[in-house]
Amino acid sequence: MKNLYCKTFLLAIVLAIVFSAGCSKKEAPREIRIGGIFDLTGATHEISVPYSDGVRKYIDYVNENGGINGRKVRLIEMDYAYLIPRAKMAYERMVKEDKVHVILGWGTGDTEHLRPLIARDRIPFMSASYSSRLGIIEEAPYNFIIGVTYSDQMRTVLKHILDQWKEKARKPRVAFIYSDTEFGKSPIADGKVYAAAHGIDIVAEEIVPLDAREAKKQLMRIKENKADYVVIQETTWAASVILKNARELGLNITFFGLNWCADEKLIALAGEAAEGYIGTMPILFTDMHVPGVAEIMEYNKRKGIDIEGYISRYICGWATARVMLEGIKRAGDDLSGVSIKKGLESIRDFNTGGITEPVTFTATDHKGCKKLRLGQVIRGKWQSITDYIAAE
Repeated sequence: MKNLYCKTFLLAIVLAIVFSAGCSKKEAPREIRIGGIFDLTGATHEISVPYSDGVRKYIDYVNENGGINGRKVRLIEMDYAYLIPRAKMAYERMVKEDKVHVILGWGTGDTEHLRPLIARDRIPFMSASYSSRLGIIEEAPYNFIIGVTYSDQMRTVLKHILDQWKEKARKPRVAFIYSDTEFGKSPIADGKVYAAAHGIDIVAEEIVPLDAREAKKQLMRIKENKADYVVIQETTWAASVILKNARELGLNITFFGLNWCADEKLIALAGEAAEGYIGTMPILFTDMHVPGVAEIMEYNKRKGIDIEGYISRYICGWATARVMLEGIKRAGDDLSGVSIKKGLESIRDFNTGGITEPVTFTATDHKGCKKLRLGQVIRGKWQSITDYIAAE
């Protein structure tokens, strides 16, 4: 009996040691948790709603195909209504309670505000903001940008203006219209520096709210300053108001818009006033035959999803999620922020199926794309008018 007791006691000790060793080994997470901070009801919801839908649908597409490294992906999202305090609340909850591995965010003001928290918590973060400040590694080591920064978009537009300018007797005169938000103001200072260095006169700067109903006073001041061109940094609604008012006033000015005011809804809202309008396209949406776009359309057809009228924003959300999940895939079993960051920084010439130029990140550069196309509204439809181009 004594021998049996001893054997049983020894077996219990061995099993305890084995169990303890098994538990001491860190188990790989069973799911990948992605935070989504979106504006579904606020000042920019018109473009954030289809963007967030593109994120959701890409995650569904991935899960249909086995997930990432055998793990399902779960999106945990909140509507922050374009309010920075609510974005911070959403971020803190996602990091502390939901234990998300990465976050896909939205706006410029909130993403810039969250930068120190993102760096502190080592949470890889992509948003729909292409603010150049988010590309400063020392200030934003865990932020990644797949679109061309607003400042580079502005420089590219100004270079295009110079390339098209034929008059030798004077410089081209350019006006800026933007919203009084971090997003609106983001490229203005860099645009003025570029203009001064390259022989462009900035003759006016006008503020138009994102929810504007009229912009005639601002446009009249631009007319008085004899601008040849106007560059708009707004979202779709405000840009449509500006173009309609410009048509009503009979202004003979060429209008450019950066990417968040260059989409199909702009044409629907502005009608004939959109004709001739030129926009930046870091995310290509005009060619349904591009492999990346065709893949999306095939998925939508299979699911019975109709994205007519907002395909550009949907594609942008899809492409952003695709690049983030590629970084997670490269991290393997280690889903720490440090590991996913390294995974993203290993991406070189990543093919998004032609939706963007090939994406590249490095340890010293988190601005994934430097080139974009320009598109123009011609006979009521967006058409690409350049190949991929960039400013110096």
